[in-house]
Amino acid sequence: MTRKNATEIKAEPNRQEFFIAREFDAPREKVFEAFTDPALLAQWFLPKELNLKIDVMDCRTGGSYHHVHTHANGMQFGFIGVFHEVAVPERIIKTSEFEGLPERGHVVLEITSFEVLPGDRTKVTIQSVCRSVVQRDGMLKAGMKPAITIAHNQLDELLAKGLSADE
Repeated sequence: MTRKNATEIKAEPNRQEFFIAREFDAPREKVFEAFTDPALLAQWFLPKELNLKIDVMDCRTGGSYHHVHTHANGMQFGFIGVFHEVAVPERIIKTSEFEGLPERGHVVLEITSFEVLPGDRTKVTIQSVCRSVVQRDGMLKAGMKPAITIAHNQLDELLAKGLSADE
């Protein structure tokens, strides 16, 4: 099935950053809400074979978050981070650190921008800056694009039926 809105990942060789971009057929305020409301985020953020448990999500400047992801086979992994800036509904600047690596400190800086497009549409662009080129390349090779594409498709479906935190 071909989708009208496709997730794009751009990564230039030998750079520590990559960009994820996707357009959504919904107003910026609704898309921003889907990224910041824990009940909504849990509905779209992961492929269906993973369960998302949000232990903490204080989505404000200076707040923090902690997510635990559980695969159907029982495997668990988590992400922890700090919100450096939350400018409703324009931008989120946060750190993200994967829990489960042998050593700590592989923090990624993520800058998520929500751009108003004509026709009540929104473009989301995420700039991720990694600690090293090796870390960035490892993330890209770990199957990130299929997982993000699935998540974005699920967000499309959630936005199409109207946001509801009751699911």
